Amino acid sequence: MPSVADLLIEGLAEAGVRRLFGVPAGGSTGAVLRSAAARGLPVVPVHSALAACVMAAVSGELGPGPGAAAVESAPAALSGLAHARRDRAPMILLTEPGGSRSVLGDALAKQSLRVGTDSASREIAHAAELAMAEPRGPVHLVLARAAAERIAVPGRATVGPRPPSAPDVGALDAAAALIEAASRPLVVAGLGCRGADGGWVRALAEALPAPVLTTLKAKGTIPEPHPLALGILGGGAPEEPIVHRADLVIAVGLDAVELGGAPWPYGAKVLHLGRAPHTGQGYVAAVEVVGEPGLVLEELAPRLRGRARADWDVTEVDRARRARAARLAAGAFGLAPNRMAQIARELTPAGTIAAVEGCPAMLGVALGWQAVAPGECLVPNALGTAGFALPAAIAAQLAHPGRRVLCFTDPGGLLRVLGELETAARLALPIVVLLLGAAGADLGAAARSVGMLAAEAVDAGTARRALADALAAARPTLLDLRAAA
Repeated sequence: MPSVADLLIEGLAEAGVRRLFGVPAGGSTGAVLRSAAARGLPVVPVHSALAACVMAAVSGELGPGPGAAAVESAPAALSGLAHARRDRAPMILLTEPGGSRSVLGDALAKQSLRVGTDSASREIAHAAELAMAEPRGPVHLVLARAAAERIAVPGRATVGPRPPSAPDVGALDAAAALIEAASRPLVVAGLGCRGADGGWVRALAEALPAPVLTTLKAKGTIPEPHPLALGILGGGAPEEPIVHRADLVIAVGLDAVELGGAPWPYGAKVLHLGRAPHTGQGYVAAVEVVGEPGLVLEELAPRLRGRARADWDVTEVDRARRARAARLAAGAFGLAPNRMAQIARELTPAGTIAAVEGCPAMLGVALGWQAVAPGECLVPNALGTAGFALPAAIAAQLAHPGRRVLCFTDPGGLLRVLGELETAARLALPIVVLLLGAAGADLGAAARSVGMLAAEAVDAGTARRALADALAAARPTLLDLRAAA
């Protein structure tokens, strides 16, 4: 007969969890990790609860199911859980009971559930469904040490998200009418755009035509070299005069959590298309269509057939895009974050993934890194997630073993998860860590001590050569960019 831990692992695997990130421990956490290993669910031992949560969150973002982490102490996981909530990342966190359960349930997790011997199958199914339900986010499971290895009663439970509902016909008609009436529509894509949604957003932009802005987390929804791609919302693009001439903003997958409380910069009407209803924060939607963005845009397409083309001069939009790129290039010098991102992008093949620290250099790196598909630039939704980049890079490399992964971080962020250098080395992941800014400690020595390669660069020329060598070596490497400023 299976134990409670066994049923939890079976439920995670059925929900689409690809691997379990955990901090080795005894108690119920240890029982769950042992059960995972015995039942063929890969276990990735890590050094901190923060790293385990970030890896699980990024795994959930990359799909197809939620990510999963098991750590002994709930309080140790608070910052990682807060990150998953801010990023709308679907993940399941398993911990032993702790005094902060109410805090986890009420403030950070979508829900906190206690697992018993007669409820394991039901609770894991409910947790997986809840984590993937819109808006997605973390779910906390509490498993007592005494219960983990007890014989459990298997139950019937359907694991996984519910199928998406068809968008409302009346809302689709109203959305089409709003687009028909607009002369200069602008598309803003947010974190709710995933996978194939990017192709539909691009098709919409080209058919109207309309310039496109993306949030940081939606980079790559439209290929950034595209003539209609104007850049990042909050990255200087809203100040463009051409953008303020828009008379309709089509917000596709835009989540209020991405606005960070900043004032909405546009006075035009807003059409909200997203997997979840808009909360009303930032802007008030004139029309709202709830559903999978790709499905909504597919349903809108025949309603817009024969529509007059928008009053945008596409060459003018492209000139604005090129002018912004020229200004960015003019400000890229030495080992500045945007310059290093440009150099790295030039040296890496298509499909390379950049994981970027939630630090002051984040915007510079994101502006310099050209993404051509969703998921090629992994960033946290807030600067507060220090320690994001290295665990995110590890999770991305495990999810995509055939692609190159770079990690852009700073000393403060790396020091928070320094032990994960050993994780990258132990797993032989060919991640290149680009350390932006001078560190007080010799972090290159720390990297070498766990078997990684390490090099230093003091200018763009030596950085380019060192990065080329690191990519050719195909081994985990830390590149210390000491002169960055």
